[in-house]
Amino acid sequence: MSPTVPSLRQALAELPDFRQARGRRYELLPILLLVCVAMLCGYSSQSAIAQWGQNYGDHWLKRLGFTGKRAPSQSTLHRIFDGIDHRRLEAILAHWAEAWLRALAGAARLQAVAIDGKTLSASHKSGSQTAHLLASLSHHLSLVLAQAGVNDKRNEISRADDLLAMLVLEGKIITADAMLTQRRISQQIRKGGGHYLLVVKQNQPSLLDDCRMAFCQLPRLAETRREAALTRRAKSCTEHGGRLEERHLKASSILDGQTTWPGLRQVLQLKRKVTHKRRGTGWQETAYAITSLGAEQASAGELLELWRGHWGIENRLHWVRDVQYREDKLAVRKGHIPQVMAAFKNAVLSLMRLRGEANIAAACRRYAAQPESALAAVGILT
Repeated sequence: MSPTVPSLRQALAELPDFRQARGRRYELLPILLLVCVAMLCGYSSQSAIAQWGQNYGDHWLKRLGFTGKRAPSQSTLHRIFDGIDHRRLEAILAHWAEAWLRALAGAARLQAVAIDGKTLSASHKSGSQTAHLLASLSHHLSLVLAQAGVNDKRNEISRADDLLAMLVLEGKIITADAMLTQRRISQQIRKGGGHYLLVVKQNQPSLLDDCRMAFCQLPRLAETRREAALTRRAKSCTEHGGRLEERHLKASSILDGQTTWPGLRQVLQLKRKVTHKRRGTGWQETAYAITSLGAEQASAGELLELWRGHWGIENRLHWVRDVQYREDKLAVRKGHIPQVMAAFKNAVLSLMRLRGEANIAAACRRYAAQPESALAAVGILT
C-alpha cells in the first residue's frame, strides 16, 4: 500500500459526527471501522456487523478504538447509518478512491471508468427511496470511484450529472450503456476534459440511424470515402465453458464533423457471434456505439477492449455485492440506509482489490480467520 495515499481509516476520520455529545456512548470512527472490518470478514447486514463485535470480543474492539467492553448493538448501527450524511460520506470515499487511482494508474494511456446502475431488489420492494444506485468503476483497477442514489431507475439520467461531478474527468474515458447516451452527459464529459464511449440503442433513434448508415452500402460515388473511413478494424475471440464468442469491430470516422452530437469523432459497429460448441447452437447480434476518441487517440483494438471492459462493472461490483454480501436479500428501506451500506461495501471491495484479492469470497474467509489482517487493511497497524 502506498504511504502517500491516506488509509481508509484516515479518510473516514474526516466524516463529521452528526450526534450531540451528551449521552454519546461510542465515538463515530470506531463504529465506522467496525463496519468496514466486519464487511471485510464477510458480514453484510446490520445485525451481522453487531454480532462481529460481540463474537470477537474486547481485544479487537479495543484495537478498533472502543473504550468500553460492549460492542454497539444493531439498533445503534441502524441509527448511525440513518443519521450519517450520505453525500459527505460518498464524497470522502470518492476522494479516497481517486487518490489511489492517481497513485496506481501511472502513465496508463487509456484510463477507463464504467458507469452503470443497480437496483437493490429487497429494498426496492420494501419501498426504499434510494433502492437504485448509480456507480462508477475503474476498468483497470476495479476501484469504485463514486456512487449516487437514484429515486427510480428511470431517473438515472438526471442523477448521472451528480455522479460525473464527483469524478475527476480529466484524462478519463467514460463508458456507459444506452440509457446514459444523452447529449447533456456527453457534453459534460467533454467539458470536464474526458472522453466517452457510449452504446447507442432505440432510445436515440436518429443517432442509431446515423450509426447504421455509416456502415451500410453507400452509392459508388461515396465508396472511396467510405472505404477510407472503415479501414480500422479489430477482432477478438474467447472461449469459456464450451462457449465460443467472436467479436468483430469496425470504427468509422465518417461522421466526424458531420453531426451536432457533442464531441462525436467515431462510430463503432460490433458484431458478436456466440456458439455453444457442445450443442452446436448459438446466436449473433450487431450493436453500435459512439466515441469522442479520434482514430489518432485509440486504435480499433483499444476501442474493442474499452467496449468489452465496460461490462466488468457487472461481475466485479454488482455480482459480488449480490452474491457475497447478499445485497438483494437485505430489505433495508429507511431513509438513505441502503445507500450508506452500499457505500461501505464499495469501499471494502475497493480495498480488497487494492490488496490484490481476485477471489472475494476466499478473501473474506481469510480476513475472518485472521482479523489482524483486516485491521491492517483499513489502516490500523498497531
